[in-house]
Amino acid sequence: MPSYPPTFADHVVAQPARAQFETFLDEHRNALNSCLDGLTEEQARRSLVASRTTLLGLVKHATFVEKVWFDEAVTGRTRAEIGIPERSEESFVLDDDDTIATVQHAHRVACDASRHATSSLGLDDILHGHRRGPLPLRWVYLHVLRELAQHCGHADILREQLVDG
Repeated sequence: MPSYPPTFADHVVAQPARAQFETFLDEHRNALNSCLDGLTEEQARRSLVASRTTLLGLVKHATFVEKVWFDEAVTGRTRAEIGIPERSEESFVLDDDDTIATVQHAHRVACDASRHATSSLGLDDILHGHRRGPLPLRWVYLHVLRELAQHCGHADILREQLVDG
């Protein structure tokens, strides 16, 4: 029997939409975080494309995404108050002290904070803190899921080049 992702499990299919969204988000969060598992620090930082995209940078960027959509959008705090870059492109930049362990940890902490920030909200609740304007949580979940899915695909290709190439 083939191994299916957790989101294919019967218990998830039968759940309300909110639980399904959160299960899909967590599946993609975990997949992206684990793309660094088993790599050396050099491999995680290695640039294989013309952009700043590296595996370590992808996970660091995913932390930025969590903070933009589940801190800034929910609380209305500015990016400066949160301690994140103003522009998305800057979130891929690696500092000397960024390691696999520190970036994975920061990502897990941001994901936990995201779950906490939305735990009392409904899918149709409007988030007013993002610079784009008011958006329902449902839209934010879909947007973040789309972004995580894209980055998981990027990570799969980069990791394949590093490990199998």
